[in-house]
Formats: sequence, structure tokens, C-alpha cells
Amino acid sequence: MASFDETGPLINGLLSAVPDIDPAETEEWVESFDGLIDDKGGPRARYVMLNLLRRARERNVSIPASMATPYVNTIGVHEEPYFPGDEAMERRYRSWIRWNAAVMVTRAQREGLGVGGHISSYASVATLYEVGLNHFFRGKDHPGGGDQIYFQGHASPGVYARGYLEGRLSAEQLDGFRQEKSHAGGGLPSYPHPRLMQDFWEFPTVSMGLGPASAVYQAWTNKYLHNRGIKDTSQQDVWAFLGDGEMDEPESRGMIQHAAQQQLDNLTFVVNCNLQRLDGPVRGNGKIVQELEAQFKGAGWNVIKVVWGREWDALLNADKDRALVNLMNVTPDGDYQTYRAESGAFIREHFFGRDPRTKALVENMTDEDIWNMKRGGHDYRKLYAAYAAARAHTGQPTIILAHTVKGYGLGAGFAGRNATHQMKKLKGDDLKTLRDSLRIPISDAELEADPYLPPYYHPGPDAPEIQYMLERRRQLGGFVPERRTTAKTTLTLPEDKTYELLKKGSGTQQVATTMSFVRLLKDLFKAKDFGDRIVPIIPDEARTFGLDSIFPSAKIFNTLGQNYLAVDRELMLSYKESESGKIMHTGINEAGSAAAFQSVGTSYATHGEPMIPVYIFYSMFGFQRTGDQFWAAGDQLTRGFIIGATAGRTTLTGEGLQHADGHSPLIAGTNTAIVQYDPAYGYEIRHIVRDGIERMYGPGENGHTADGRAQDVMYYLTVYNEPMIQPAEPEDVDVEGIKRGIHRIAVSDAEGPKAQLLASGVGVPWALEAQQLLKEDWGVSADVWSVTSWNELRRDALASEHDALIDPSAPLRTPYVTEKLSGAQGPFVATSDYDHLVPDQIRAWVPGDYAVLGADGFGFSDTRAAARRYFLIDGPSMVVKTLQVLARRGEVPADVVSKAVEKYSLLDVTAGTSGNAGGDS
Repeated sequence: MASFDETGPLINGLLSAVPDIDPAETEEWVESFDGLIDDKGGPRARYVMLNLLRRARERNVSIPASMATPYVNTIGVHEEPYFPGDEAMERRYRSWIRWNAAVMVTRAQREGLGVGGHISSYASVATLYEVGLNHFFRGKDHPGGGDQIYFQGHASPGVYARGYLEGRLSAEQLDGFRQEKSHAGGGLPSYPHPRLMQDFWEFPTVSMGLGPASAVYQAWTNKYLHNRGIKDTSQQDVWAFLGDGEMDEPESRGMIQHAAQQQLDNLTFVVNCNLQRLDGPVRGNGKIVQELEAQFKGAGWNVIKVVWGREWDALLNADKDRALVNLMNVTPDGDYQTYRAESGAFIREHFFGRDPRTKALVENMTDEDIWNMKRGGHDYRKLYAAYAAARAHTGQPTIILAHTVKGYGLGAGFAGRNATHQMKKLKGDDLKTLRDSLRIPISDAELEADPYLPPYYHPGPDAPEIQYMLERRRQLGGFVPERRTTAKTTLTLPEDKTYELLKKGSGTQQVATTMSFVRLLKDLFKAKDFGDRIVPIIPDEARTFGLDSIFPSAKIFNTLGQNYLAVDRELMLSYKESESGKIMHTGINEAGSAAAFQSVGTSYATHGEPMIPVYIFYSMFGFQRTGDQFWAAGDQLTRGFIIGATAGRTTLTGEGLQHADGHSPLIAGTNTAIVQYDPAYGYEIRHIVRDGIERMYGPGENGHTADGRAQDVMYYLTVYNEPMIQPAEPEDVDVEGIKRGIHRIAVSDAEGPKAQLLASGVGVPWALEAQQLLKEDWGVSADVWSVTSWNELRRDALASEHDALIDPSAPLRTPYVTEKLSGAQGPFVATSDYDHLVPDQIRAWVPGDYAVLGADGFGFSDTRAAARRYFLIDGPSMVVKTLQVLARRGEVPADVVSKAVEKYSLLDVTAGTSGNAGGDS
């Protein structure tokens, strides 16, 4: 146990570090302040104290700031509002939910199954949920539109258990917990997964730390929709339930300054402070509640602490010299955890017994009385007061820090134990103890009939408790959680003319594909009944991408508007912020941008209002840095466009290693919700973007288009900053090939051995260069193919093999890439500005010899041409590789390979010629 600190509470250590040179004078000042409080009251004393602090700063007297308040409830007993519900009624069915949640996980751990589950997390958070679900959380049928609730991932069993009592889920479904494919009656996902349970869960939260980040930007998106006149969200709040261990994730705290700066008073974090991580204490030697209070208060949040239950009120009222408060202040979390795992007698001796004054406070209490003193997170009235205060607060987001016990109510073997998170089932005696404490009307015989299958409890739909529960939800607007996808608004898709500009090419002007996309985006902005729904999301990189040109017209969204005189106000492209701005400019913050993308891209379901997020970023800082968030976005069935600008390993070489993206298509390929393209030309971009808009935002049913394609996808385009002549679209362009992944762009008219050159993105000009060199220097006839998507070609081929595996008797479908290349003669040689693995994905389905070039390893700072020559991916490298394959096939003399290496000085990086020095680098 921590030792008793006789010096009392400290202020930044100063009371014990600085000697009192005149105790009598000090006492006079303290008595004077006491007199002010007694005579004029607390508010007047506070006003005087604040003025003294201001004067101290003016006179350069250093005053340490105290961000933490005593370890007691923020809301005093006299400030608690009237509790409007029937607490006894609510306690009864809360007990049934607790029982069914524990039983569901226990049954899932039965012999021969063993799929696990977490019992203890919900045990600690149950009261936090129930206060909200019975009195605060508004459903989608509420006149205000409904709240958004981020449930703590590991506590999902409790949400399912409530759904069972509500009649939304059956006992058979509960028995399918964590058996989504194998359970005959239909299974339930382990955690909140909207993709796996599309009419139930709204937000994926179990990837620790992403829930808080997503909640912040959901609240910001709500303000965005409101301020732009798209939807009235003034009565919609965002509530995020988080674990105190989860708050160590950088994403959990990394966005909080944005919420405060944007004054998101529609956001409330509820932190379940059960003091435990998965393996042990969160802060064994410290106090996580105090730490979080200080950080969030310092960041500008409204902080409400719910530390102690009502049983402590009388003791705190009797604690005239604050001895009990001092004990509470100095006791570390590791001790609080131990107290809950021990007995009332142990608490009497080791907590209250550390000070004779506190020992006297409990001398008339029994050990059982002491043991039954709840922590604040398990007290209905304390939590109701906190929730009501959070909803009423304006101008700031709120965080509620609720002190709880992990494994609360599950018995001595669970509550507060280090291993409680990993405990998967209740054994016989544990079940009986829990049954007795919760007053569940189930007999010993029923529990002993099959120890692995303890029964669920439901009193029947007509029971008064069930009717009360359902009536509370009716009053609040329907069930929570619930996901709906019926849009209130139908988008009018852009007309053909919107896409026409990129068809013409760039003439003699060199234009990078990034700029080609930006030009198309500007035309999409103008599309009637569509353009206003596009939401550009940009980290602090808009000028690099040429998007600063939309600042004056579209403006940057800021809930506070622009209250300063802009330095560039006289310029045509001035930086303009507005309360109704169109652009979500997130600063140097890819994680925040990804969170905004997720919330905007799911507005079609969350709000019934389809929005089109277009997230543009430095390619290297997308899937590598925030890949976990794109997984969460896929789980939430996000729709929108992800634009990886300045893509490739060698196009942004001036910036060097950490800006060199040689692998993002590979990472994107692991996420089946991502449709990835690497276009070479503007005219390819126009067809890809149009296809994406029509697929994601056109008519469909049950998340699928008329042709059966999934609508709940995200289109990821890699575009480049290297200027090049953009060719006009050929009259006979293969639009289907562009959309499906490959089309031929140049047929050689040379005589001689044949070859096929495949390239993507910025590599297509290298293939065209190689085509010319092969013809002129070696008499080889090579056709050039633009591969717009290696990933989509691979997925199509894998789908063909899957179909053949499950139905061997059905006609074999030829993969699209095989079909397209089947008539092509000669070997196939591929290049790109990425790792070998990117073009190597389709090797199994290329009908012939296949050789791949790639930029493996780390990037570096140099010219584009030198970098491409170093990696051996440029035009001459393609020539040598093609000759090498042809020589092995006996179609050209073997010595031409060495001659080509010498002719092009292949090992001399200064001899590289593929690419130019234009564009930002």
C-alpha cells in the first residue's frame, strides 16, 4: 500500500518544496479567505481569487497551474438533478442483461467450441450504457435525427444481451456469438462490425484508439452538414465509450485539440476508468483519472469526474478536515485495484486505517457496508447527473471520467484481477454467485444440468420491465445501435459533359495526372445537384496539389469562421475560412483526414445524406501511415475517393526516402473494400472516376449495383506530380479495359520478334520509350499496354479460380487479364514505379513468359531519371529485359543483351533519361 502523505495535497510540489517563512501571516491570509467564503459565498470568493491570479501574472509572480481537481465527483450532491426513471425497475433488467452477457460468453467457450469472448469489460461498463440507453441516447426516429454512439468494442456482449431482451435478437443468435459462418441459426460478430452486421452496428471501435478519433471527426462532420445547410444536426450528439487503457493509444488523445478548437459541444467521451489494461493496471503507480483530467482540461475540454457512488456522500460530508479526500488523492490506482480484489475488512485496515480521522469515519460501519460502497461508474444517479451536465454544456466537448471496476459483480475471482480480461467463462460456483447477486430466477438444477450451457433469462415480452425498457426506447426514438441505409436524398449523377475536358488531352502543355484529376474535380464541383455533395479533405498539402485555387470559392470549413485579417487577402488565391466552407482542411494530420473521410463517406447511412469525400494526400502518407483507419472505413462501409498524389518511388525523389511510395498498391490490395487504380493519363482518370461515382452513388439495392458489383467500396487512385503531355483519348478507346484493369494503347508496326510491354501510371511513357528503342535499335516489335489496375486484374483472376474450386463441373471462366493478353505474341515484360510485387501479382494468369521490373528497397534523393536508372525500371531497362527474355527463347542472338547493357550504360545512373525535372519535388 502507498504510505500516508502527512504533508497533504500538493500544488505542483510547491507546498512541500518551499518553506513557510511566516506561518502566522499565512494563517491570516487563509482565515481572510475563509471569511470571504463564509460572508459572501463561493462565487464571490472565486471572482476575487481569479482577480488575484490575474494581478499575480501582471506583476510577474509565477503561479503554477493546477489542471487536476481533488479525487472526488465534479458534481456535488446538492447539484445533482432529479432522477426521472424508476431505478428499481431499471436495475432489475440491467441485472438480466448482465447475466445474459456473461452466459453468452460462457456458452461460446463450451467444450469443442472455445471461440472466447470478454466477460469483464461489459461488467464494468453496464451502468454507463444503461443510463444512456434509458434516458439520453436518441434513436433514428427521434425528431432531431438521432445520436451516434461509439460502443466500447470489448463490451459488445452486453449490447447483444440487451438486444435479446428487446426482441431484436434470438437466443439462437446469441448462441452464434463469434460463429458467423458455422452457426446454423446465424452468428454474431465478436465486436461492433457494421460490415458483418449491417442493420445493427454503426461504428467499428475495437481497433483501439480509432473510435475516439472517428468520434471527434463524426462530431465535426455533423457540424459541417449543419453549417452547410445539408441537414439540421443541432439535436444530434456523438457519444464515445472508451477504455482508460485505450487512452494510451496516440489516436485516442491525438485529435482532442481539434475537438476543443472547433468547440464541438455535440461530442462527449465517456471513459470507463476501470484502472486496468488487458494485462494489468493502467497506472499502477499513478492515477489515470487525474492524468486524463489534466490533459483534457488543458486541451480545452469540459471535464466531469464520476469517482464515487452515493454511499460515499455521507462520509465526504463528515470529512470536515478533508482527511478522506487527501487519502483519495494520494492512493494510487494499483491500490484501488487491490482493494476491490480483497474484502471489506482489508479496505478498513489498509485504506481507512491509514489515518485515525478516516478510521473513525467508518467505525460504525460493518465490513460488508464498506465492501458495498460503489465507485461512481456503477451509480445510476451520479451518472445521470454527469450525462445531463454533458448534454447541457455548450462551447466545449465534454469528457466524463467514470471510476469503475473491471469484472464488477462477477465475483471475487473476476473483479479487479489482473487476468480478468482474459477470463472467458464462469464456472459453476461463479454462476451461482452471480445468479444470487443479480437475483436471477434460475435454479441450481438448471445450472447443474449442463455446466457448459447455463440458460439465458428472459421474463417474456409482456413483463413490466421489458415493457418499460421498450417504452424508454420509443420515447427516445427507437433502438440503439441501429444502422439504416435508406437515403433521404437521391443524387443526380453528373452529365456526360462534366467528364469531357480530360478527353481532349493537354495539347502541347505538360500536365501531371494529379493536375488532371484536380481539373476534373473542379468540373464535378459544378455538376447540378451533385457538386455540392463533394467534400474535399486535404491535409496541409493543398498548394502542392494545385488545390489552393479552390480556396476563395469553396472556402475552408471552420466552425468558428475566420476572425482574423488574412495576410494574403489581396491575392486572387487567398486562404479563406468559413463556417459554411466546403473544404475539410485538417492541417498536418493524415490520421485526422482519414477519420474525416470515414465519417463523411458513411453519411449516406449515418444521416441518410450521401456525401462524396475526396481525400487527397501525399501517397506515401496514406496507406502506410493510416492503413488501420482504412480498414475501419471498410468495416463501416465507407464510400468515396482516396487520391494518393505524388505517388511512386521515383517521382518525388527530391524529398527522399520517407516520401518514396513504392508499395501503397500492395497495402491497398489487402483491403477488399478498396478498388485501386494506377492511371497513366487524364482520359483514363475520367472513365475511372465516372465509374466510381456511378458505382458508389448510383441506384442499387442492398449495397450492390444492378450488375452485382458492391457499392460499399472506396476508389483509390495513385496520381503523380511529373508533368507529361496528356494524349487525347483515342476514338476506339477500350473503356471496359480501363475500368477492369488493362487496355492496349500502342501497337508496333515494326517487323521482327514480338514482345508485349506492360506498365502502369508514370511508367507507361517508359514503356513507350522502350517500344521505340526496341524498334529502332534491335528490330523488335513491341506493343504497349496500360495496366490501370494490377490489383483488380488479380482479384478477377482469383475469383475465377474460386468459382472453379467450388463448382468444378461448371464452365471455366477465363480471367480477364488472360483473355485480354491471349492473342498477344511474344514474352511479356512489366514495369511500374513500384515494388516488383505490384506487377508480379498477375504472373499466374499471364499467358506466356513474364518478366517484371520493380523499385524495391528504400528511396533516396536524386533526379527522377537517375533514380529510375538505379532501380532499373526505366525505358532502356525494359529494352534490356525484353532482349534477355527473347534471347532465352532463342528469338534474338544471346550477345545482344550485353550489347544493350553497354549501349545504354545501364549501370551508370547519370545516363538515365526517363522522366523530366518538372513538377514539385
